Amino acid sequence: MEYMSQEGYDKLVAELRQLESVELPQVREAIAEARDKGDLSENFEYHAAKREQARLLGRIRFKQRVLANARVIDMSHSDTDKVQLLSKVDMTNITTGRKMTYTLVSPHEANLRENKISIKSPVGLALLNKKVGDVVEIRVPAGILTLRIEGIGR
Repeated sequence: MEYMSQEGYDKLVAELRQLESVELPQVREAIAEARDKGDLSENFEYHAAKREQARLLGRIRFKQRVLANARVIDMSHSDTDKVQLLSKVDMTNITTGRKMTYTLVSPHEANLRENKISIKSPVGLALLNKKVGDVVEIRVPAGILTLRIEGIGR
């Protein structure tokens, strides 16, 4: 079971529709055009289109499985006493003094540009169930990251 926000669920549904209704028909058309050119054994366009079709079908099946196991979280019942999935966490890097805010999301919604980190990432796992004022040390590839939780919101 994969928990996610309504926004993340809707985005995944839209991506699946795009793959099924736009990209897959385009690839099937490319396969048909390449097939019409004759000898398939030496037809690069045909083989490239078939590989693209296999890649798209794999992505479609993956997104279908994620959606089949997805559960949308109702945020109206969540508390802000401790960090949990979909919490917006204000933190300070104790070493550098830099302040940052991240939202913990499912791995399928993670996007660093939008300040959304996976709950399954090292930082996400370390923050889980912590409270305001807690100091967390996290082993990351660059060394030890020391963060103080300044606030928790939705």
